[in-house]
Amino acid sequence: MFGYVVVHQPELKIKEFEIYKGYYCGLCHTLLKRHGISGQMTLTYDMTFLAMLLSSLYEAEVFEESRRCLIHPARKHRCIRTVYTDYVADMNLLLSYYKAKDDWNDDHSLLKLAFSKMIQKHAIKNQSMPDTQFISYEIKADKIASLLNELNILEKQKISDIDVMAGIFGSIMAVLFEPKEDLWSASLKKIGFFLGKFIYILDAYDDLEKDRKHGNYNPFYELSQKPDFDAQIHSMLTMMIAESTKAFEYLPVLDNAEILRNIMYAGVWQKYYNIRERRLGAKNE
Repeated sequence: MFGYVVVHQPELKIKEFEIYKGYYCGLCHTLLKRHGISGQMTLTYDMTFLAMLLSSLYEAEVFEESRRCLIHPARKHRCIRTVYTDYVADMNLLLSYYKAKDDWNDDHSLLKLAFSKMIQKHAIKNQSMPDTQFISYEIKADKIASLLNELNILEKQKISDIDVMAGIFGSIMAVLFEPKEDLWSASLKKIGFFLGKFIYILDAYDDLEKDRKHGNYNPFYELSQKPDFDAQIHSMLTMMIAESTKAFEYLPVLDNAEILRNIMYAGVWQKYYNIRERRLGAKNE
C-alpha cells in the first residue's frame, strides 16, 4: 500500500533532488543499523517524506556522510540522518510488522508470515530515543494493531463505504505522523490522516481490476459501475490532498520546504496519472 508519496523529479533542482536522495539513503542505512537486513527491506519513499518533514519542522541536528552500500557498491552516496530518521525507521518497521501479521491472518500467505517472523524481534522491542518527549512506542503499537484489526474486520465484511475504510488507514498514518505531543501535533496528525486516506483510495483504485480478477476485497466494486467513476476518484483524491496540504502550510517549515511541496503538490499525483492512463488505455482496447 506504499510507494505513492514520491517526488516529481523534473520539477526539482539538481541540488534539491540530491538532498531528497540523501534522506532516502539515510533512512535505508538507519533501517539496516537499527533493524537489520529484514528491516531494510521495509524501506519506502512514503516514509522518506515523513523523515524529511519531521526533521525540517523541528530543525533537528543533521548528520551527513558519504557511504557505500550493497545496492550501490561502486561509489559513495550522500546519506542524511537526524533523530527523526531513527523515529521513522522504528515506526516504519512497526507498521510493516503488524501489516504482515494482519495479511497472514487475512489470506494465510506463508510469505507474509515468514516476513513478520523476520522482523518481529525488532518491531516489538523498545527502542531508545534521546528525546524523552517522544510518545511511547508501546502506545503507538497498540493503536496501530487495533486500527489494523478494525480494518481487517470491515474488509472481511466487504464494507463499501470508502470514507470509513480510508478513514481507518488515515488514523494509522496520523499515529505515525505525531512523534510527540506539542504545538504541531494537530497539524501533523491532520497531514497524516488525509494523506493516509489519499493512499488508501489510490491503492484501492490501482488494485481494482486485479482484485476483481482474483476475487479479493475492494471497496470500489459498486462505485466502479457508475459512468463517472474515474471522475469521482479524482474528486476524492483532490479533496484528501487539499486538506493535507492545507495542514502542511500551517507548519513553520523552512528547511527543504520546496522539496516537501514538490512531493505534496506534484509527486503524489504521479502514480495516479499512470493508473488513470492505464485504465483509459484498457477501455479503448
